Amino acid sequence: MFGPIGRWCGGPLGRRLGARIAAERLRGRAYQPQFRLGQLGVSWLGALTAIVMLSSLSAWSGKLLLAAPLGASSVLLFGYPASPLAQPRNIVLGNLVGALLSVVAVALLGRGPLVIALTVGLTILLGQQLRCLHPPAGGLAFLGVLLGAKWPFVLFPVLSGSLLMVLLAASFSRWVKGAMPYPHHWL
Repeated sequence: MFGPIGRWCGGPLGRRLGARIAAERLRGRAYQPQFRLGQLGVSWLGALTAIVMLSSLSAWSGKLLLAAPLGASSVLLFGYPASPLAQPRNIVLGNLVGALLSVVAVALLGRGPLVIALTVGLTILLGQQLRCLHPPAGGLAFLGVLLGAKWPFVLFPVLSGSLLMVLLAASFSRWVKGAMPYPHHWL
């Protein structure tokens, strides 16, 4: 009734602790999205396809189209495409804000932990203000400062990779049976 914690601790304190943990677990389960078994495989396939295609296009074109935060964007695009944070506006504009801020910060302030912190914080602030908040954009801001990014970073991999990911996700949701609908809005 009170789970393993309540049995392990014993006594009234253990029962209260067990009951509290059980209630918190139920609240968390009610809040988190649920996915059908078929959606799990389709989400996996979508992310795999998108990253393989970006990698292949990078190799073919000689242009860098991949950055680690785009992998995080694929989690939202294919794992939970209904999220407001996964919509095209959020992905493209949010990632663009993070990249632009990182390039400007490197040019004006150089590199370092405080510059990274400032840039990530400003990415959140502008993402909220412009209604394009996208968590991986903070990763792009972090990465841009860490690498000492210059202006080409904004175009390759950030803008081009973000646009391609959005287009791949939109196409995937229409062509693959069982894929969750995407996008819910463009702008």
